[in-house]
Amino acid sequence: MNTTGWIILIVVVVVVIAVIAIIAATVGRNRKREADRHRAEEMRESAAQSQLEAREREAKAARAAADAKQAEVDAERLRREAQERESAAAEARSHSEEAMRRADHVDPDVKTDRDGNRIDDGRRDAATAPGGTQGGTAAPAGTAALGDDTAAPVDDPARHPRHEAPRFDDGTGTGR
Repeated sequence: MNTTGWIILIVVVVVVIAVIAIIAATVGRNRKREADRHRAEEMRESAAQSQLEAREREAKAARAAADAKQAEVDAERLRREAQERESAAAEARSHSEEAMRRADHVDPDVKTDRDGNRIDDGRRDAATAPGGTQGGTAAPAGTAALGDDTAAPVDDPARHPRHEAPRFDDGTGTGR
């Protein structure tokens, strides 16, 4: 072969190698682009999933905050309800005590002060003991149980000081 043939052959081989290199580079670039696209799509899906999870966490946090607020509202409502019930109970207790003071004030067998408050002499009579008993023992008929489990006659003046005239509650608080 002559020199021209060799030169042509070398040029053809170099051109073929260059074309193969260009084709290989183009195919490699296309594969890399496709791989990058695929990886980018996976990253987007992962980011979307993370965003969805973040929204779910935010929603759960908002629900927890709302539940906490509702619990605070419920607790405040229950506090107010308890205060109202305590007030009603105190008022009922006050009315009951006032009714007992009025009854003691009217009762000629009970010593009271000017305000109708019972003056406790340390003894209990059958009218104030539940079922007419004192210390679990029933007093005999015509007697009243004393605090020391002995019976004293109901007519005993030392036991029950009698008032000269019945007292009536005229609303002034004096009862006389």
